[in-house]
Amino acid sequence: MTYETIKVERQDGITTVTLNRPEKRNAMSPQMHREMSAVLEELELDDETRVLVITGAGDAFCAGQDLDKYFHDHKDKPREMERIRKLSNEWRGAKLRLFPKPTIAAVNGWCFGGAFTTVAACDLAVAAEEAIFGLSEINFGVFPGGLVTKAVTDLLRTRDALYYILTGDQFDGRRAAEIGLVNYAVPRQQLMAEVHGLARKLAEKNPLSLKAAKEVYKLGKSMGWDEAFAWAIAKINELTLLQKGEWMEQGVGQFRGKQYKPGLGAYKKKG
Repeated sequence: MTYETIKVERQDGITTVTLNRPEKRNAMSPQMHREMSAVLEELELDDETRVLVITGAGDAFCAGQDLDKYFHDHKDKPREMERIRKLSNEWRGAKLRLFPKPTIAAVNGWCFGGAFTTVAACDLAVAAEEAIFGLSEINFGVFPGGLVTKAVTDLLRTRDALYYILTGDQFDGRRAAEIGLVNYAVPRQQLMAEVHGLARKLAEKNPLSLKAAKEVYKLGKSMGWDEAFAWAIAKINELTLLQKGEWMEQGVGQFRGKQYKPGLGAYKKKG
């Protein structure tokens, strides 16, 4: 499948999707929302994709929603606006957030508004120290809409979240790491090498274990203690069945045979 607003590259189990509207700082247009929804559906069942990386072309990760094509062009078309809004939120709030394989946001540059939701939906995020973040909605008389405020609420401390929501102030990749928006920051020239190293580490893990770990964490966040316990027990039983007992036979078995130490590395997978 060919795309107009994104690029897809595969290498050694790592698939990189690049938001590709550099002339607009990769702002999200309706076309980009359609293409991101389609590519996530494609990659979910793609055996070559073990880890998904999302980044941006040029000097930007994503400048948020395209104010002309997303908002202004649909201001008198409420039905079309609603369709695009649902698609916009669906691919980030559901398809990317619950993608069955590990996901990493490589924040290479400008990251504003709606792009916070993309970063938050990814499992892990690494930023360039030089990247610039901002919730600028307050500066044009509105607030971080859609799922942006929810994403910021989940990731940041209350004081940090409200400070950037209410002031619209910008901050860099180092500050993003300090407040927990990303895992850590590195110089821009090292970003993709760092992210690919992290992706290779994830690609070496058991894919069924990774999928189950994500589901137990992400869906369990909204549960009480009793429900979360029952959910985890159900998932470990499911995982054992799907793996045909591999984690016990190989993972625990190789440890008991003194072949490896779990705190220092992974067991050797079958095949």
